[in-house]
Amino acid sequence: MNLPDVPTTKILAIGRLNVERDQIKPVMRDEVPQTVSLYLNGKIDQWFDRQDQPGVVFVLNVPTIEEARSLLEDLPLGQKGMMSFEFIPLGPLKQLAVLMSMAKGVS
Repeated sequence: MNLPDVPTTKILAIGRLNVERDQIKPVMRDEVPQTVSLYLNGKIDQWFDRQDQPGVVFVLNVPTIEEARSLLEDLPLGQKGMMSFEFIPLGPLKQLAVLMSMAKGVS
């Protein structure tokens, strides 16, 4: 069964520090308020600290990787090349369409 196309509704951005943690301290004075501003403006939905290595994970409320990249590369750590991101587009669970069609056949 072919699964339907679904829209990208969020982007998962997995960040990794490209420098030692102590090197980012001077930049954080500018980084934190700008990141909080993205959260307060609804662009960042959730954020987490990575447990496996220094870095951060954001769930962004944007429909394209290009927009996510632009937002995060404009932050001070991104501008200085101190953090890089892997971007993963997310959308509604396509497999639910299969369950819906099965449920319609059960009536």
